[in-house]
Amino acid sequence: MESRKVLIVEGGSDRKRLQKVLAEPVEIICTNGTISPYRIEEMLMSYEECELFIFLDADESGDKIRTLFKRECPEAIHLYTERTYRQVETTPYRVLAAILLTASFEVHPQFLL
Repeated sequence: MESRKVLIVEGGSDRKRLQKVLAEPVEIICTNGTISPYRIEEMLMSYEECELFIFLDADESGDKIRTLFKRECPEAIHLYTERTYRQVETTPYRVLAAILLTASFEVHPQFLL
């Protein structure tokens, strides 16, 4: 049985952008900015059997949250947008599709052109 994939992003705009690109059902959870180790543990309790992917902005806030996730959830797979785009929500669709495809997500083919 294939495990369920869960993507963790910072905000709702990130979620909406990724949902357009994804061609498979993926639960996308928003941290909504600042987060604590306790909040991470609480947030992930119901996703222990899932394959976790962390996709945060390439900025100071995203780096701080990513550090917490690396410490609290070392088995999670981290996805990175290019520093040029800084935020997931401003990363071009074709770049998001390439990043997700590399991580074995199914993406809509029109975003690969």
